[in-house]
Amino acid sequence: MRYIKWAFLATLFLIFGSFLHYTLPQHDIVRIVGTYQERQELQDWTRIFWSRPDDQSATITSRDVQFVQSVRPNGKPMVYRNEDTAWSWPPYFKFDTASLQTEADDLKSTAEAPKWAVVTHYGWRNELISIFPNAVAIYPVAGPDVTIIPWFNIFFFAFMGLVFLLLWRMWAQFRERAIDPALQDVGEVWDSVDARADAARERAVGNWARFKAWLGTWQAKPRK
Repeated sequence: MRYIKWAFLATLFLIFGSFLHYTLPQHDIVRIVGTYQERQELQDWTRIFWSRPDDQSATITSRDVQFVQSVRPNGKPMVYRNEDTAWSWPPYFKFDTASLQTEADDLKSTAEAPKWAVVTHYGWRNELISIFPNAVAIYPVAGPDVTIIPWFNIFFFAFMGLVFLLLWRMWAQFRERAIDPALQDVGEVWDSVDARADAARERAVGNWARFKAWLGTWQAKPRK
């Protein structure tokens, strides 16, 4: 049972961690090399990795999606989709897809004369199932070695830590005030029942001993 318990907790931790990793903002330093628009089919299960703005029906099976092509400082390519999130999940409230595409076009550069930019995004890139992270902001930086401090993630995890600490303290106080006294009362009742059972057992043994002694008095005494 102990292994099942830890396996269950590990599975919950993995699911929750994956959810946070997908949803929380990430920052990439890249060189933008191009933008394009492409028709995407949304008929299979990978639809969950595409935005679902409020102004688009859930029955739509395909739509045009804008993309931003980039290259990382190590030379590896990275492609982002550029979709509004509107009022849906994740709650980035992004409505400026067209403006973001214009900013990306303005930051295009070549390897000979690079312009570096930070792309803030959420989501994952997977070539096997053709999913792309969604860019939510783009801004220029001086070079590929600048330090990006993820302030939102820092405050988010600090807030989550405070919430978990508060919940733990509430649970500890509830256990101290309600559960532990109840368990103590149950233990005392059980001890009392056990003591009464022992006393009854001792009385039964004593009564049986006295009964046997009484029976012995009825035995015939040997004749002289």
